[in-house]
Amino acid sequence: MTDIWELYKNGSWEVPFLTFCIYIFVCASFVLYLLIVASRNTKIKRERLRIEYDKEINQLMTSVIFEDISFSDIKQNKNFLVLLDTSFFREVLTESIINLHKNYEGVYAQKLEQFYKDSNLIKGSFKKLKSLKWEVKCKGITELAEFNITSAFDTIITYSKARNKTLKITAINACIKLAGTNSIVYLVEHSDPIDEWTQLNIIDAFKRHDIGDTEGVELLLESKNTTVIALGLKLIKELKLTQKIPFVAQLEAKAPNLNIKYEAQSILQTLTV
Repeated sequence: MTDIWELYKNGSWEVPFLTFCIYIFVCASFVLYLLIVASRNTKIKRERLRIEYDKEINQLMTSVIFEDISFSDIKQNKNFLVLLDTSFFREVLTESIINLHKNYEGVYAQKLEQFYKDSNLIKGSFKKLKSLKWEVKCKGITELAEFNITSAFDTIITYSKARNKTLKITAINACIKLAGTNSIVYLVEHSDPIDEWTQLNIIDAFKRHDIGDTEGVELLLESKNTTVIALGLKLIKELKLTQKIPFVAQLEAKAPNLNIKYEAQSILQTLTV
């Protein structure tokens, strides 16, 4: 310990130490520069590839949608099969058919859904659900819901209790799209509090997906979770479900707390007027 103190007092360590720090700083700066250049080059390359892929995908999807070309015919194109084995091409292809699916209905939408299954893009979406990253999970959930893969419902519903709010909302919205009011059964049993933001997103999902059959919405009013009851009241109010007035009246008579009671009374006044 004395030797170290003497070395410190003499100051002979300063020059080697500063020289070492300068070398470390220069090396770290050079490595960082190389990483930035590599990242930039990768992005430029991906954008160039995306443009090339988009052209080929647009031609392919036009044939699938309007010319009734089956996937077995497409597989004759060896170049397409090679590209399909690359992750980035599958990513661009999935994004493209999702955008098309949002703009088409009926037979055209069904063709895109069939292509999604035949090309095994569906496997990639299921694989994303197993990712440790919540944003990747969200992407997989969104893809499966967009193509109406009802078999994914049981897996997706498990994420409705996720800690991450975005993942939770994405899962609930997807389940509403896939199962409509049948998903309400799971909301009734939801034990965690559903905050205002999540409630607004759920209501928006019901509006956006145009759920015609509202049978079962009243079950939310029977939940032991007061935030779920509040959600049910908001749904009845926003969707103007006058046929649910008797259930709201029953809740008003035996409300679990004053906030729920006042909300029920407000809705009764609004809907009866």
